[in-house]
Amino acid sequence: MSQEAHETNEPETPHLDFDGTTPYEDYVRADVLTHLQHTLSDDPGEMVFLVTTQVMELWFTVVVHEWETAAKALREDDVPVAVAALKRSVRELEALNASWKPLGQLTPAQFNSYRSALGEGSGFQSAMYRRMEFLLGEKSASMLVPHRGAPRVHAELEKALHEPSLYDEVLRFLARRGHAIPEAVLKRDVSERYEPSEAVEAAWTAIYAGDQNSELARLGEALTDVAELVWRWRNDHLVATRRAMGAKPGTGGSAGVAWLEKRARKNVFPELWTARSHV
Repeated sequence: MSQEAHETNEPETPHLDFDGTTPYEDYVRADVLTHLQHTLSDDPGEMVFLVTTQVMELWFTVVVHEWETAAKALREDDVPVAVAALKRSVRELEALNASWKPLGQLTPAQFNSYRSALGEGSGFQSAMYRRMEFLLGEKSASMLVPHRGAPRVHAELEKALHEPSLYDEVLRFLARRGHAIPEAVLKRDVSERYEPSEAVEAAWTAIYAGDQNSELARLGEALTDVAELVWRWRNDHLVATRRAMGAKPGTGGSAGVAWLEKRARKNVFPELWTARSHV
């Protein structure tokens, strides 16, 4: 067919007439998403704060999906699928962390102009963020308490609390691959916060001292990328909060900056970091 004939048959406009809503709307539910914003003050900056926070919640949801996919793949000894999910989550965490950009320059006066609208609302009450933390091994039964009034959310969090974290699945996989992971680690109470182990550190040291292109080394690096971006998320949160409200108590009764500083000092997957000193 000639180029001229091809161009003659080319439709000039896309299909515009649909029964009901568009297929795009049916799939994306954009009309629902763009009508979820109900500001409580007259300050124009509140809209930015609200939408950015909602975007964060969507990214939390995607990251939880990726880490659950990775955990399931590791239970099935499928490292390529696990690493692929972790690598996708790295790109998603980068997008999540970029969400601080619209909020990171808030002055105290700008934040105070709508802060009262938050009431006792605080980010630590986010159920999906709590699921992220649980998957990282940051377990705490007390963090279910704020969700007692929402049965479905509470049930999902309670289930996540008692399931092995992503890192638990990693260590069980290392044990199946012949690394000396102690029984105390493998059979620990997974509803408790993970605590570092010298034997786990030794296992990662051996992996990193060996073939850098091995499957386990690639898994370790994918996990380290995740851990680094989690650390950056916590630090960006700290800086944004410090700029917006200084050392004042946080919303929801939290200690504000002091609590965030404590969180920012902690690394997830701790032995992946300490093992590097021994290679």
